[in-house]
Amino acid sequence: MIPMVNLKAQYVEIKDEIERGLAETIENCSFILGPNVQAFEKEAADYLGVKHAIAVASGTDALHLALIAEGIGAGDEVITTAFTFIATAEAIKYVGAIPVFVDIDPKTFNISPEAIEKAITPKTKAVMPVHLFGQPADMAAIKRLCDRHDLKLIEDCCQSFGASIDGKQTGAIGHAAGFSFFPSKNLGAFGDGGLVVTNSDETAAKLKMLHNHGSEVRYYHDVIGYNSRLDEMQAVILRAKLKRIDQYNKGRRHAGHLYSELMADLPLTTPFEDGLGEHVYHQYTLLCDRRDEVMKALQDKQIGCAVYYPVPLHRQNVFKEEYAGVSLPVTEFVAANCLSLPICPSLEDDTIREIVAVIRGVLTS
Repeated sequence: MIPMVNLKAQYVEIKDEIERGLAETIENCSFILGPNVQAFEKEAADYLGVKHAIAVASGTDALHLALIAEGIGAGDEVITTAFTFIATAEAIKYVGAIPVFVDIDPKTFNISPEAIEKAITPKTKAVMPVHLFGQPADMAAIKRLCDRHDLKLIEDCCQSFGASIDGKQTGAIGHAAGFSFFPSKNLGAFGDGGLVVTNSDETAAKLKMLHNHGSEVRYYHDVIGYNSRLDEMQAVILRAKLKRIDQYNKGRRHAGHLYSELMADLPLTTPFEDGLGEHVYHQYTLLCDRRDEVMKALQDKQIGCAVYYPVPLHRQNVFKEEYAGVSLPVTEFVAANCLSLPICPSLEDDTIREIVAVIRGVLTS
């Protein structure tokens, strides 16, 4: 069996370091906002090139709290993509704002700056681009739009830890950004976890209160906050993996490039790198008009594969009435034809060749 991501292989490589750290944490009985959380926040901020990093309970919470801290609220419009995980839109809805879904670039699958510009209205208060599958969005163009129209720029970096653009890490470009540490992410915990980053002292101060019950000083509460703290155990794991994130992403890029090289002659579309930033291949996602046949062949061979995302957000049951009149042709085409293959830092070349052989067998028969 070939899984989508081999978490066990990654764990085995750092098992001793993680288990020592976990044992020390248990021995010290410092479980909430302890020394490892504090150290991880500093190390992550240094790596990402930002002033502040606040560890939270999930990527969804990271986006939610970033919106609150940046003053986005009831009735505000936030322009974003419908080709993403629902957490992007959930976070906008949580604050009472209105997601405005626009179409994507047909090559990168990232939000289209041209579509953003057309969607701006007097009610628009923010733009939330998603660096989908690990490829940075066109942040130079998006930032110009936000600066021109005085809009908050909040990056959804839940799939892009370690991806860079114009010499900056994703997350270091907007007013604030949210990251996810779901286990399968490029930087993954052993459960849920997230991070909000910002270069604003004011935003950081709000976030530090919001994620800890609205409290700056223990038992003194200035705002209604949330219980959204990364726990010490997850921080131990993330610190061990953060040291190796560039190595992990290098392995993912190697795997992605080998896939594309081996499938260059097949009737499908391999992932496109626009050259604006470094793609870190959280997912390796291709387009194929015979997707269902390819999926069945892979599944018959016990090879992992998945469709991210089969139903765009504006067509989900929870949103379909509200957005019944919205047409996003590129998004809908990509959702109907996309397929993601196994990818992780430890994926071996021979395994990639085995997977490609199955796909070739379908598409050349």
